[in-house]
Amino acid sequence: MGISPAVLSAAFVVGLMVGSFLNVCIWRIPAEEQVARGRSHCRSCRKEIAWYDNVPLVSFALLGGRCRHCKARISWQYPAVELATGLLFAALVAQFGVSGRSAAYAVLGSALILLAVIDLREMFLPDEITLPGISVSVVFSYFLPELHGAAGRWGGLWASALGVLGGASVVWLIRAIGTFLLRKEAMGLGDVKLMAMVGGFLGLWKTLLVILFLGPILGSCVGLALIVRKGYKAVRMTPMPYGPMLALGTLVALFWGDSMIGWYLKCFGI
Repeated sequence: MGISPAVLSAAFVVGLMVGSFLNVCIWRIPAEEQVARGRSHCRSCRKEIAWYDNVPLVSFALLGGRCRHCKARISWQYPAVELATGLLFAALVAQFGVSGRSAAYAVLGSALILLAVIDLREMFLPDEITLPGISVSVVFSYFLPELHGAAGRWGGLWASALGVLGGASVVWLIRAIGTFLLRKEAMGLGDVKLMAMVGGFLGLWKTLLVILFLGPILGSCVGLALIVRKGYKAVRMTPMPYGPMLALGTLVALFWGDSMIGWYLKCFGI
């Protein structure tokens, strides 16, 4: 039985509200400000934003993308994050139903959106997100062993722990080899912790799929697009955050990882 449009719409609205909160975190976590306290305010004039000017997507459209008070432009990041989170929540419910799996993956997806945008803006992945995310992934896996296709809670816990250790170890090894060959830091430790979190939610095989296949392909596509736009020299001298590629690869693996792994095994007769 399919999911009704009403349920999908509700999931989308919940995602919009979560996306609005993620925008608060994107600004406040790097600035080491309190996330749970303090009203939202304009980044230009510092005036508090009324509730009717803080409705996801709607307020941005009605205000024409400008602050009501000082008329400063509001970043397109706000509606983009809200829309992306809303669509993600609706897609999760469509794929996995109204279930514990959807809830767990909604937590993972929210963390990935948050980390990807912060990495794009600030070039780092905050421990305040990745480290609690690792712990949450293990807890979810214990109570929801179906995340890993495990028969019991201890099986789910073992699969999650293996994913955490495997994801972190593989990225750390790639980082060490790349740093040795390039004579400069190839990847940050934040990427190691990010993939430890992903491994806790998705398990070892899907995590390896992200690290060894999807991440490099997405990174190469972005790099080529930037070279075409800015030229090789400009791109070579500009550091590129890898977190967004890993985050996007994780979402691809989340929805289609089982099919991709099955196709790979079939092609090689395994």
